[in-house]
Amino acid sequence: MSYQLAPLCLLTLLLPPPRPGAPVSPAEPISQAYSLALYMQKNTSTLLQTYLQYQGSPFSDPGFSAPELQLSSLPPAAVSFKIWHALDDEERLGHAQGAFLALTQHLQLVGDDQRDLNPGSPILLAQLGAARLRAQGLLGNMAAIMTALGLPIPPEEDTLGVVPFGASAFERKCRGYVVTREYGQWTDRAVRDLALLKAKYPG
Repeated sequence: MSYQLAPLCLLTLLLPPPRPGAPVSPAEPISQAYSLALYMQKNTSTLLQTYLQYQGSPFSDPGFSAPELQLSSLPPAAVSFKIWHALDDEERLGHAQGAFLALTQHLQLVGDDQRDLNPGSPILLAQLGAARLRAQGLLGNMAAIMTALGLPIPPEEDTLGVVPFGASAFERKCRGYVVTREYGQWTDRAVRDLALLKAKYPG
């Protein structure tokens, strides 16, 4: 039931359309994005654990972790604190914008993979769908912040490129693991990014 209500919950966190000619303060879209990121953060670990549970061994083994697995089409969230703290507004928001654009596309692919690999897993499929919807919502809020700050919004790109449709089940499971893991890590990073912006642009 909670996942059926997710779109309604998300809509309450999205920004209303700005009135033509009305000045836009960055404080409001930053606050909206921060609230959504916090809401997302409460569900990321559940998504990852649910995903692993449905993939079988070794993914479902206790304590499974494979930080060495990466996808060239998905930027990793990990960054040194020194580099992260030195980012300017355009760099910080641009990184997040690019990451969540990539995540929306990758979550769609993972959902398609899981419909094939685990068709009898409505809970997992619902969680993947909700995560994609929330990532799209945060992407929109990031764009609203950039507009309010007078920053250019990066054009949308096809981050997936050519997908190998002949990938094995194990390869698709690995791909989904990286995507659900990075979704959580990028959400954690977005919360910190937005907390810093909230302090910089108080309402």
